[in-house]
Amino acid sequence: MQVQRVVLNSRPGNNGEPSPENFRLEQIHLTSDLEDGQVLVRTLYLSVDPYMRCRMNEDTGADYLAPWKLSECADGGGVGVVESSRCRALTEGDVVTSFNWPWQTHAVMVGGGLQKVDSQMVDGHLSYFLGAVGMTGLTALLGVREKGHVTKGANQTMVVSGAAGACGSLAGQIGRLDGCAKVVGICGSDEKCKALVEDLGFSAAINYRSSDVSARLKETCPAGVDVYFDNVGGVVSDTIIEQMNEGGHVILCGQISQYNKDVPYPPPLSDKTQEILQRRNIARERFMVLSYMSKAEAALFELSQLVKSSQIKVLETVVNGIENMGVAFCSMMKGGNIGKQIVKISD
Repeated sequence: MQVQRVVLNSRPGNNGEPSPENFRLEQIHLTSDLEDGQVLVRTLYLSVDPYMRCRMNEDTGADYLAPWKLSECADGGGVGVVESSRCRALTEGDVVTSFNWPWQTHAVMVGGGLQKVDSQMVDGHLSYFLGAVGMTGLTALLGVREKGHVTKGANQTMVVSGAAGACGSLAGQIGRLDGCAKVVGICGSDEKCKALVEDLGFSAAINYRSSDVSARLKETCPAGVDVYFDNVGGVVSDTIIEQMNEGGHVILCGQISQYNKDVPYPPPLSDKTQEILQRRNIARERFMVLSYMSKAEAALFELSQLVKSSQIKVLETVVNGIENMGVAFCSMMKGGNIGKQIVKISD
């Protein structure tokens, strides 16, 4: 069988910005002769995510993330359908997902490494297993629950940076559902601001590219900020932390503004920001969803119920074709997506 795959062609240059040319499309021959325990899968959807930028480096800076190797197939979150099986737990037609899905149109995989999923959990929207009812949803839900200390009736204000991205767009909605009186999103375009307020129920949204973020935060959060879900780091985060209240909580989820730079993760804070955190007794804790996988099954069930009942709305940006993996990844890194960036590989 002839299949297409995407390999890492080169690592990003000195400016650190990835380009579609860092990836290469190849045709390979795939044997459909399976060994015991293996399955042949057809890829339906692949995910591109900010953490993958770290995998493009020789050293990812994180012991739990392996770097992609040059001229080898890239991988990440994927969902597909079993076409043939020599694995007792899986049969033809089963929908399966994996965090290490190769960027290929078809693949032979070990059945034991795949998770069988029920399409009814997402009302047939199978791409949601890569987002709202998958690792992204878990990160948002468990991040808010484990590190946010949101209390119903406490009149708390939450701010979310990267709020129109895959994780931020869910985290803000979860904060609202869990009892925040006000949820304000920071994002990079007027179109995104409109989506946050009109589609997702955020109280307000701030375009950091065209607004004075500090002044707009004072307007939208007059009582200060109690919970900050941080997806971006850098100057935006420093500005938000400056307006946080005594005893507040920063959920350190991602630092996308820093991923193209050669700095450790999480990147060091300025002396001024560190001093504010200490003086106001603000907890800023790194959140690693992989540390909470014992809670994943119950959390995924809850996310499924929230999505199916429309209490959480899901936004996606979908690109078609495996040949567009690099384009979709680079667009997402520059904020070209609203919600989860997905690449549709086949029907």
